[in-house]
Amino acid sequence: MTKLVRRELLARIKEYVCYTELVYQRVNKKLAVDLSKPEIEALVTAVLDDSATDVEKVGKNYYVTNSSRQVQLVINSFNYRLITANHVTE
Repeated sequence: MTKLVRRELLARIKEYVCYTELVYQRVNKKLAVDLSKPEIEALVTAVLDDSATDVEKVGKNYYVTNSSRQVQLVINSFNYRLITANHVTE
């Protein structure tokens, strides 16, 4: 995937990403943090804006990984709903 295509895809995900009540709890649990809803949304935006972020589509999901922040977002590719966030290590 070229840098331009990746940037366009990340911009589209950022524009349409949405959340459920359950996902806020899931993100806090999976990342072992206690962030508020606005803080979680800010984290997602920061990951999507970071030039070091990589995105890969596997099946019906986008896996958006940022190694410097040690976070991977899993986003449904059909409705752009955040499914979960995972802690990743390099």
